[in-house]
Amino acid sequence: MIPLCRSSDMEGRVWCRRMKPAMWYLMMLIVGFFYVYLTAIQYIRGQQALQDPPSTYLKQYDPQYFDESLISPANALTFEYHNYTTMTDFLRAMSATYPNLTALYSIGKSVQGRDLWVMVVSSSPYQHIIGQPNVKYVANMHGNEAVGREMLLHLIEYLAKNYQTDDYVHWLLDNTRIHIMPSMNPDGFEVAREGTCQGGQGRYNARGFDLNRNFPDYFKQNNKKSQPEAEAVKQWISKIQFVLSANLHGGALVASYPFDNSPNTIFQQFTSTPSLTPDEDAFKHLASIYSFNHGTMHLGLPCKPGAPAFTNGTTNGAAWYPLTGGMQDYNYVWHGCMDTTIEMSCCKYPMAKQLPKFWQDNQEALVRYMGEVHRGVRGFVVDTEMRPVEGASIKVKSRDVGFQTTKYGEYWRILLPGHYSLEVYANGYDPAVEDFLVVDTNPTLLNITLYRASPEPDALPSGPNNHHTPPHSPPPSAADRVSHHRRPVFIGGPAQSQGRPVPVHRPEFRAFSPPSRTKSPAFLIFSAEFSIASCPSIPEP
Repeated sequence: MIPLCRSSDMEGRVWCRRMKPAMWYLMMLIVGFFYVYLTAIQYIRGQQALQDPPSTYLKQYDPQYFDESLISPANALTFEYHNYTTMTDFLRAMSATYPNLTALYSIGKSVQGRDLWVMVVSSSPYQHIIGQPNVKYVANMHGNEAVGREMLLHLIEYLAKNYQTDDYVHWLLDNTRIHIMPSMNPDGFEVAREGTCQGGQGRYNARGFDLNRNFPDYFKQNNKKSQPEAEAVKQWISKIQFVLSANLHGGALVASYPFDNSPNTIFQQFTSTPSLTPDEDAFKHLASIYSFNHGTMHLGLPCKPGAPAFTNGTTNGAAWYPLTGGMQDYNYVWHGCMDTTIEMSCCKYPMAKQLPKFWQDNQEALVRYMGEVHRGVRGFVVDTEMRPVEGASIKVKSRDVGFQTTKYGEYWRILLPGHYSLEVYANGYDPAVEDFLVVDTNPTLLNITLYRASPEPDALPSGPNNHHTPPHSPPPSAADRVSHHRRPVFIGGPAQSQGRPVPVHRPEFRAFSPPSRTKSPAFLIFSAEFSIASCPSIPEP
């Protein structure tokens, strides 16, 4: 028997009685059970707090409310500025932690030898899936504009952590290859100073060049010496056919779209004259998608008295202020990539304590903008033997900026709902023209078969047995077609200020919302001569 003693009288005498061992063990078992139960509950709740990232988007903006729990789980990337070393460590850690969703690569080096890192985020990060479009984000082109750099680091983490829990993110990564470059100017960032809202310290690369004035320009000769960072980007976008892009800057709060330059501008200054592209409707839509999914950008408020206000938080680049040698126009004119410039903070390099609010404002806009790559038309250009036609020149009728097919015959174009005609030219083939319809809910799949061009009549041998008839469709003139060995991809003569076709105004449309958890989006099919399923997954070169 086990004695159980207790004090019972005023004189301190102790009275004891004996407890059976079975009762003692039962009591200890009950106490132990409750201890283990409470410990387990605490552990499970702690693990949920660590592992369950947010699965909903911020739908409403309230300047008096900031829910830190939505974006700051215990194991999240810290809201502080990351220099080159800590940024590199983070990117490598993400690549190691999520090997099935991320792939880290460098497109080159800066003047001072720092890698220009790019992170692919996709369910097939090491493999190009035939028919899957490429999207890119570039930030910190000006080294002292630091908010975009941190937003892209948080975007990488957000996409990877939410792949299994968020239907939209899951769909996006299953159907899109996303390339994220947090810093195009790592040298400039290292000398910039936190808390500096204006000024040029860190803006330029290590040789003192503005990288956003360092690209070929369609309207004017750009004689600035090409810098390693700009050269690396040019090589990068020549190897991967990007369909949609955005370049993140600071110093204002607006989504700007091409053209950034104008043929009539002599001096670079603030102006009110827009320089419109043939895709004005699509560009305005893309800018609005970002602006209206942002916490405050759509309000169009100026950053300070005397600064310009922007209707709906968007602007044509040249209407704001024209510039020569910008990356935005280069993406569009030379490579057919729809690119916008996102100015995401009034202060170029705000204090780190403001970063959580910037992330709250930009999170949904960054994600929804990428989804717009699945709007419009896409397909394959093949020959009569079902072989892909590489480098075919394509344009939408009445829109002079063309684009080209990949080595797998793929093409994509972002278009708003409406009726269009697609014109396709390739060396050695008869031209083709196809009418098609774009709807708001699904991308249109339009596959085109090209036929080998017949020899010219005067090249045929003469004789009584020659019954050759010339092709029904005459080949396009030199002014109407572009060799796939040349850039830029304008099809037709250089657009003049008076001769450029004026795009038809179209109403704004909501952000593209695909069905959840589908491996590939539903297509509106106009031709089924070439099947995506017939193509193997070919590694990216």
